[in-house]
Amino acid sequence: MISPQFRSLLKDVHQCDVCAEFLPLGPNPVLQAHPAARILIAGQAPGKKVHLSGVPFDDASGDRLRDWMGIDREVFYDEKMLAILPMGFCYPGTGKSGDLPPRPECAPKWRARILSQLAHVELTLVIGQYALAYHFPDKYSSLTEAVQDWPNRAKDIMVLPHPSPRNNLWVKRNPWFETELIPVLQQRITRILQANI
Repeated sequence: MISPQFRSLLKDVHQCDVCAEFLPLGPNPVLQAHPAARILIAGQAPGKKVHLSGVPFDDASGDRLRDWMGIDREVFYDEKMLAILPMGFCYPGTGKSGDLPPRPECAPKWRARILSQLAHVELTLVIGQYALAYHFPDKYSSLTEAVQDWPNRAKDIMVLPHPSPRNNLWVKRNPWFETELIPVLQQRITRILQANI
């Protein structure tokens, strides 16, 4: 059950316009959160397609992420099972080499307040360099190093590259990711899902 306080917090998030002047398509916070969620996806920021649909990871990146996780859309969009909190809730626009970084105003304003309400999270997926910098400031020299360090990290957090098709070359250059890490990721997710059916 969602408390009135949590409903009010989510309402405030969806009405946020703190960085509206910097957003090319205006504010449209895209996230998924429920106090019962067991898995947390800490991503970067919505792309243009997600901004337009208002559905997190409703794009090719989402298809690949669901494939990595070994789950379908029904499970992925079950807010009582899975929370999706990117570093920036709104589409930041596009630069020379892809989408711009998440707006820096967003995470400090909202993240701790929402996370404090997610008391049942058993696994956090840290996706991409901006989420990595937030969760592990100054710990790793590269995203690849952080992803590779999965055997030495607590079982309740895993770092993943961004599932964007732009990272096809990274996946190809690091075959261990799909042969070693992905099976472990899927096992952990399956265990959590089965324990909470």
